[in-house]
Amino acid sequence: MKKIALITLILSTFLLVGCNRIPNEINSPDQLSGRLIGGLAGTPSVRLADELGTAVEFESTTDMMTELRAGRIDCVIMERTTANDLVSGTRGVRILPDPLVEHELRFAIPMENRALLEAVDAALEELSRNGTLRGLTNRYFARGNFTYQPQADADLRPTFLTLALPPDSPPFSFRGEDGRIIGMDADVAMAVSDILGVRLEVREYDAWNLVTAVWHGRADMALGWLPGEGEGRVNTSEPYARAVHVVIVRR
Repeated sequence: MKKIALITLILSTFLLVGCNRIPNEINSPDQLSGRLIGGLAGTPSVRLADELGTAVEFESTTDMMTELRAGRIDCVIMERTTANDLVSGTRGVRILPDPLVEHELRFAIPMENRALLEAVDAALEELSRNGTLRGLTNRYFARGNFTYQPQADADLRPTFLTLALPPDSPPFSFRGEDGRIIGMDADVAMAVSDILGVRLEVREYDAWNLVTAVWHGRADMALGWLPGEGEGRVNTSEPYARAVHVVIVRR
């Protein structure tokens, strides 16, 4: 009798826990309209969330996952590489199989600076030819071991280019342990500036103001903006990579 009672107690507890789970109501990226959507503050994910539903900004992924699992937000939008790492260490959540949006990554450059646009495109062609872009893509998207080494001893001209980057959009741009902004975009920009023979000065802007910084002449180039934001305001380089944003939901 005691054994039967114990089994009954275990089953009751299991059913109670199951009943208390917050069900997921989103099974496709086209079901985000009107939803509460989480995103890391300052990243393109927040802008996407704001366009699709009601954006809820978070300063940390831990808080964001806690709110998702508790049912206080409906889903989370995040870049796929970062999302894969996050979901692998978080119980009770999953990534929808269909991506939300895929877009090409390009430099934003002032309309009036056609010479810079052509120089950047030529540099990107060289970086593609010599394998640098492939190596950086493998490093940041597939955990490869490629490392770009800036040409510290190169004979650089005294001129410099200013680059607008967001400091909180991993793996594209984020703050390293020494406080500098690092990531794929920072490495690509450094490689481009090395080929052009100029120094690179990184200036921090939140993701909402990157195109505006270029448009108003506060930066020579910007990386980390979403397609459509620069239409009619800036020139865009040839693509150097693709970004994929996905939706994270409860299981």
